[in-house]
Amino acid sequence: MSHQELTQVEAWLNAKQGKVFRYKVEKFQLALDLAGHPEQGFPSIHIAGTNGKGSTIAFLQQLYQAHGLRVGAFVSPHMVSYHDRMTINDHPIRQEVFLELARSVKDLESTLTQTYEPLSYFETMTLIMFLYFSRANLDIALIEVGIGGLHDVTNVIQPLISVITSIGLDHQDILGPSLGKIAEQKAGIIKAGIPVVLGPLDAQSRDIITQIAFEKSAPVLASNQDFHWIGQRFTNADVTLDQLELNLEGAHQKENAAIALETFFLSQRLLSFTAKEEMIRQALAETKWAGRLEIISAKPLIYLDGAHNVPAIERLIEFLKEATDKKVTILFSALARKDFRDMLALLEKELPQAELLVTSFAYDGAISDSSSTGRSFIPDYQSFLEEWQVSASQQDLLVITGSLYFISEVRRFLVEHQN
Repeated sequence: MSHQELTQVEAWLNAKQGKVFRYKVEKFQLALDLAGHPEQGFPSIHIAGTNGKGSTIAFLQQLYQAHGLRVGAFVSPHMVSYHDRMTINDHPIRQEVFLELARSVKDLESTLTQTYEPLSYFETMTLIMFLYFSRANLDIALIEVGIGGLHDVTNVIQPLISVITSIGLDHQDILGPSLGKIAEQKAGIIKAGIPVVLGPLDAQSRDIITQIAFEKSAPVLASNQDFHWIGQRFTNADVTLDQLELNLEGAHQKENAAIALETFFLSQRLLSFTAKEEMIRQALAETKWAGRLEIISAKPLIYLDGAHNVPAIERLIEFLKEATDKKVTILFSALARKDFRDMLALLEKELPQAELLVTSFAYDGAISDSSSTGRSFIPDYQSFLEEWQVSASQQDLLVITGSLYFISEVRRFLVEHQN
């Protein structure tokens, strides 16, 4: 591919960011037809949920890789580069491979647009991922839902297992105003006869999802019913593992690890491998997930946590109450379309001793000074971080939280600054 062609492909892809195209099943099905149905070219596990999808995928990646399997993973949004959205054994797609596949999608889009709108950014990334994974001789691919489930672009695969990690209020403008409506959307990934692993859910959501699974003859394995994580012990009908250690912090990561383990054990028969206890222990202890209660600096202590909705903020508060007696400063930013006022109010109510600061970041739709509703606003978070790191003592703790897009931007800055 010539330099001019590379530039054209990159410009074509970048122009899609921020644009809204209506998702039509028929449009994406035609795109898959034109691409030769790459979504059928690899075994997969489909993961939906309000929170916990990424961490569950991270645990599963480590578990499978420890047992010698070749694992693809598709996640969004990316933390550092768009290459991170599609990885094989933790290695992001190479730029030259990505652009070559992007060019093939660009070429087929010229036929597609004779009938439909252009592909959206997420549709494009999903199709590139399907093409990449279909040619990679994978043992398993872990596919994260973008939004919801029923109408999500990824919901064209026929997975070996469907996973729903959690149900909470997020994206209500798209998924519906209540937990029940959101549960119906998440349950849209359930396929006839395909087993479903459920994380801990409220009673209403669990009942809705299990009813939909029953109607589709899909066996359900539910957290705190069919499998459990108590203390450091995981149990299900066949396995008991004691004294398990996790690298990821936060009580909620035990829930995500339990979901991953149940899915992992369920997939043994489907993928024809033998689980080994020592490999499982090592995988759980070594799992990392950028931007989720991640210690990005030890001295002074800085946590990054992409708590991008109210349920995630609740988990962050739970962690801070249990895990630290330090002087806490919280630097927060979010997208204006999210429930950021509820998130800020919850932080103020539950962590009254913490200093709460609001900032903005370089993303269309990010909150601004006018959105801070009287709270302390930091116009330049980069200068603030540089000054804070110089002045902080051993008793200080900085938590940077909110939008995953914000966390991604800050993480890049801090990593570059440290280097």
